[in-house]
Amino acid sequence: MKRIHTVMIVALIMSSFSLLFAEEPIETGNKLLKEIDRNLSPESFESLRKIINIEPNGTEKEFVLYALKKGNDKMVTTFLAPKTEVGRSTLRLDENMWLYIPNVGKPMRITSLQSVIGGIFNNSDIMQLDYTAEYDVIEMSDDNTEKLLTLKAKTFNVAYDQLKMWVDIKYKTPTKMECYTASGMLIKTLHFKEIKDFGNGIIRPSVLETDSPLHQGYKAVMIYANIAPRKIDDEVFTLNYMDKIKDLRK
Repeated sequence: MKRIHTVMIVALIMSSFSLLFAEEPIETGNKLLKEIDRNLSPESFESLRKIINIEPNGTEKEFVLYALKKGNDKMVTTFLAPKTEVGRSTLRLDENMWLYIPNVGKPMRITSLQSVIGGIFNNSDIMQLDYTAEYDVIEMSDDNTEKLLTLKAKTFNVAYDQLKMWVDIKYKTPTKMECYTASGMLIKTLHFKEIKDFGNGIIRPSVLETDSPLHQGYKAVMIYANIAPRKIDDEVFTLNYMDKIKDLRK
């Protein structure tokens, strides 16, 4: 009886150690994900970027967006080009999204998987919040010179159920990210390219390219012209302010 009792205690101790060492990479991974969020953008910022939709025949359509983000749950964007889109604005509060069209006058609800520009980048990509706000690291491993993080969505409301993120160790920013459904189907791959020093300690990829097995031959590119810290009033992130976003650009 004594021997059985001793064996059970040893087994419990070994199990505790195994659990401890299993959790350690997860904790390290979540800490790394927080660093990635801050390296990609300040907690409160403004940015100017161009998005180019490329069709299989080579036809391109360009959009220029001005964006403002605050905390991990608020973002607005407004179109500066082309002329047909000027004044259109989007608002994201956590997982809730709206589109404002000037000649309609009333904001309309939109979803994360829709696209206000009609390309491979969906609304979630265009109005990306901090990854730590939407995902938890469930696995971390080494992949040659990079870290590989596997992220799981915290809720069912996000665009992707799971992400596989390859991370540059030096700059602690993504180099590639695969986006999956809950069933494990690959939706798209994002490629983070051309590391650039934007000032204010922001050193991150300036180009984001995406392709999708669901849209063979199509591609989309997002190019950051600038990204900088900025203090922003909460009033900016309201439905009543959507028609005024363009006036905030300095």
